[in-house]
Amino acid sequence: MVSVALVGLALTAVLAAATWLASLARDDVSLVDRVWSLLIVGAGWIYVALLPAVGARGLWMLALASVWALRLSLFITWRNWGHGEERRYREIRERNQPGFRFKSLYLVFALQAVLAWVVSAPFLVGAAAPRGLNVVDAIGIAIAAFGIVFEAVGDAQMARFKADPAHKGQVMDRGLWRYTRHPNYFGETCVWWGLWLMALAGAGWGGAWSVVSPLLMTVLLLKVSGVSLLEKDIAERRPAYRDYIARTRAFVPGPVRRKAE
Repeated sequence: MVSVALVGLALTAVLAAATWLASLARDDVSLVDRVWSLLIVGAGWIYVALLPAVGARGLWMLALASVWALRLSLFITWRNWGHGEERRYREIRERNQPGFRFKSLYLVFALQAVLAWVVSAPFLVGAAAPRGLNVVDAIGIAIAAFGIVFEAVGDAQMARFKADPAHKGQVMDRGLWRYTRHPNYFGETCVWWGLWLMALAGAGWGGAWSVVSPLLMTVLLLKVSGVSLLEKDIAERRPAYRDYIARTRAFVPGPVRRKAE
């Protein structure tokens, strides 16, 4: 099982290195966002291909993750097409000059490869699990499928909002964005907690260690590359966002808050 895990790591490393080479040609480190989900599910495909006697659980997990990964990769590619390097990566580039073109190999791409490999842990556990499908699997499938749909709907709503020139400078507070400031991140987190439940259902508490996957994804989306990073200075750049923060929950959806009288 360890050797299979290392093959998964090797795959994420190779894909990340290939993306780094592409980023050099285009001077665009944000290409890594387009392949992030593919790095994770790529490791999952390796585990299912190499582990013996993979059952229905492993195939269900891989199918759900493949739908999530392909949709997210295509969406980010479409959203970023023709816009050049994203602002947060430009800031990283500026902070790490001179020599960022080489430094990005380990500061961005190698780091993403390792993180993606860690996130893929439930596939390793679930694909090797000896137990048949059970009620906990059904709950995990439901949570993961809900997360995929929730994230996709949130992304589509935001894309339509931004496509309308009349909304320029406005804050998106409609649809799912009325109940959470980051429905895409909440949905993505649900995907990984659901997949982890399936791994747990198959391997029991012996596979509980793979909780590192949803925990890592939750921390990344809340504290590192997600909510915290995006909202670091947005209220200064867009004052209307302060009111949005005051009335809308950051992550877990909930009722709109009333303003204090």
